[in-house]
Amino acid sequence: MNSEMEELTEEGEVQYSHHGVIIRDLNQNRDDDSYCSGTLYLKKYTYGMFIEWIQTEEKPLSVVSQDQGWAMVTPVNEPQNPTDGARDVSPTVKKRPVKIDIMDLKSYKMKSNSHELILTLKDGSRPSPLLFQNDNADKFITALRGYICFDRSDRETNLFCANSVQKLNKSFSELNLPLDDGSISRWGIFGHSYEKTMTVFSKVANTVLHQSNVLYPEIINQYLQTDRTPAVTAPDEEYEVIHSRPIVVLPPRPVVKRGPPLNTEEWTRHFDDSGKIINLPDLKEKIFRGGIRDNLRYDVWKVLLDYMPCDKKAEEWQTIRKQKLEEYACMKLQWSSLTPGQESRFFQFHKKKSIIEKDVDRTDRTIPYFEGNDNPNLKIMYNILMTYVMYNFDLGYVQGMSDLLSPILYLMEKEEDAFWCFVGFMNKVSNNFAKDQMGISQQLKNLNILIRIIDPELGEYLEKNESDNLFFCFRWLLILFKREFSYQDIMTLWEVLWTDLPGPNFHLFICLAILESERDTLICNQYGFNEILKHINDLSLHIHLEDTLTKAEAIYLQLSAAEDLPDCARIILGKPPLHPENEDGSDEELFSPALDSQRTAPSEVRVPTTAATSARALEPSESMYECSMSFQF
Repeated sequence: MNSEMEELTEEGEVQYSHHGVIIRDLNQNRDDDSYCSGTLYLKKYTYGMFIEWIQTEEKPLSVVSQDQGWAMVTPVNEPQNPTDGARDVSPTVKKRPVKIDIMDLKSYKMKSNSHELILTLKDGSRPSPLLFQNDNADKFITALRGYICFDRSDRETNLFCANSVQKLNKSFSELNLPLDDGSISRWGIFGHSYEKTMTVFSKVANTVLHQSNVLYPEIINQYLQTDRTPAVTAPDEEYEVIHSRPIVVLPPRPVVKRGPPLNTEEWTRHFDDSGKIINLPDLKEKIFRGGIRDNLRYDVWKVLLDYMPCDKKAEEWQTIRKQKLEEYACMKLQWSSLTPGQESRFFQFHKKKSIIEKDVDRTDRTIPYFEGNDNPNLKIMYNILMTYVMYNFDLGYVQGMSDLLSPILYLMEKEEDAFWCFVGFMNKVSNNFAKDQMGISQQLKNLNILIRIIDPELGEYLEKNESDNLFFCFRWLLILFKREFSYQDIMTLWEVLWTDLPGPNFHLFICLAILESERDTLICNQYGFNEILKHINDLSLHIHLEDTLTKAEAIYLQLSAAEDLPDCARIILGKPPLHPENEDGSDEELFSPALDSQRTAPSEVRVPTTAATSARALEPSESMYECSMSFQF
């Protein structure tokens, strides 16, 4: 107890400090750009060396990313003329101090000309990025390297991983083993992979602990010799070895640029004199390329979500809207007029009502539009979700739907308009919420196919670490990245996806783009299942949308231009199959993917002999559903 109290009260000796380091406050409203400024330290304690960040500014800062680095502007909401008697309404932000044991560091990544530093820990978690306002992170990294060594990744130049071999050498030296010539490397331990080195070391340690009068060199030689002997295994009944399968060779990835958002002039140009929308494909192309300006979303979303028919005149649309309003009122009356006795005898209705009440109470409560007790907007959300139960009896309500509704209600504000736009959205994604989960299962299966074509090394790594079921992508697909981006970004992403361009499964390429950005962190840090799940979850609110959209489209175009794609991949792209007679899609397992023409194909590829085997491996469980959805509840 005394030692714990000493750790809490010990101030630590400052080894290095850097002022003006900014951290985004994730507890702030998700639709703003609030950041907190503080001082970053390296502090030495009696119990270890720690990285610490302590806030120095209590008002949030608006930070702008520039090509030269990060630039800070004035605190948000600050009065322009303090002498006019205006009250300072800038919110006060209290950010908890950050304290990280440097021995928990797994890697770090430098971005924005070394002005942004991203730390990754051994458990797969990722603290908020550190934005260096004054100078860049080089001096801090130099100080950090005085206590721990990092190696640059061979795959990604701005990724640096903690040097495990150095730590292992230190561990051996501290054991003071009586080895000939005083060198472990004589037996070739470090000529092997890190995993094998650790395996041998554990066997040596186990022998030393349980045997006396041992000869250390003989033990090490024995285990190394055993490890070098090829293992002979019996054939696996569920697998077969396939030789000389055709290779999917990908052409160079094209350069893609995003465009400006749809403006008022362009929107107006897509109406004829009667008020009908014309040239809808061109309109969707414009939206896909750059999104929509804020002042137009209220009207354009009605088109994208099939609430406003494109082939109707202006006066016809007003008639349709009046009918929709009456229909909504009728359905709302149906559930709101049930007596307590009726409800007690209507088990399914009562069950759905209870889930809705819980979800509404915990959905986006940090957003000003939904925060506070007795918020009338929460009541509107509740009314819409309850009315949807009456609109779609078969589907009813499933956890996660409130996430899809909240940005729509935030934008539309009017209850009836929000409901019918929500109906249009649910018509697009209702398969995600099917009770048998086959919709999500198929999407995970399709994503797995794409990964093995685009990045076979990542696909193999995930398989080796029991993560090729891609459960860590479950939440992405279920609610279309709603919890991964800010409100402003998710609106842009959704309207891009609602265009159905460039193909029906572009959201899977969003997944690919994010995973490709993180693949070196996963592989270089040797993350297992738990660490991968933790790391992917911690990406929430730290994903750059424009870069992700650009990369996703580039991957899509690259794959579309590839020749000899298997039919399973062609179908995902929205192309007709080359062999339609193969209706079960089993050809998904009959290829050895290669990243490009320079990559050498493996001589043997182990694949499931049946598509059913793969489907079973990718079927998400009910517990994973709850776990994924509850991460941020």
